[in-house]
Formats: sequence, C-alpha cells, structure tokens
Amino acid sequence: QVQLVESGGGLVQAGGSLRLSCAASGRTFSSYVMGWFRQALGKEREFVAAASRSGGSTYYADSVKGRFTVSRDNAKNTVYLQMNSLKPEDTAVYYCAANPYDRIYKSRDYNYWGQGTQVTVSS
Repeated sequence: QVQLVESGGGLVQAGGSLRLSCAASGRTFSSYVMGWFRQALGKEREFVAAASRSGGSTYYADSVKGRFTVSRDNAKNTVYLQMNSLKPEDTAVYYCAANPYDRIYKSRDYNYWGQGTQVTVSS
C-alpha cells in the first residue's frame, strides 16, 4: 500500500513557475514508476509526466515538453514536478500516481493516487 500526498499548487500568473511535490509513504517507493496527471474542469484526466523507478528515464506529454521537469528523490520518497513558463491552459488539478508496471502513459496502469492539488494560471 502506498499513500501519496501532493503539495505546492496555487495561483500563478502566465509565464510563472510552480514546483509540485508528492510525498509517498511506505518503504517500496523505488519499486514504482511515478507519474503526474492533470484534470481540467470538464475534461478527462491526462498524462503529464513520469519518472522511471531510478529517475534515470523521464517521459512527458507533448504539451509540457520543454517547460516541465519531473524528478524523484528515492531517499526522501518524493517525486517533483517543476513547472516553468506556465500557461492558462495548464490550469487543472494535478495528481501524482504510483505504477508498479513498466507502462507509462495510461492512468489505468497506476494503482495509487494522491488527492490532487489545484494549479491555476491567470492570463
């Protein structure tokens, strides 16, 4: 069982930056692929970014590539999402999730989810 708690969301102007954190409980954090998803009002949840178990490989949605950076610290059981050059269309609830498989992009492959943190980007 893994419990995930996100933090770091908030209100920011377009062009600004935010850093999300996701703290995980349990001693098996490094055995999970960690992903970030987001869901805007009235839209489906979508993949944003993911980090492999070691953090050596990272994956991004095209919409955030070059602006967002995912990283993890297995000693601290924490995964991060650094978000730069934010746009109003990045406004959403952001979720971190844990995946015991090697599949990356589908939300159905992630077993554990945090409660989400709101990110609002004003124009």
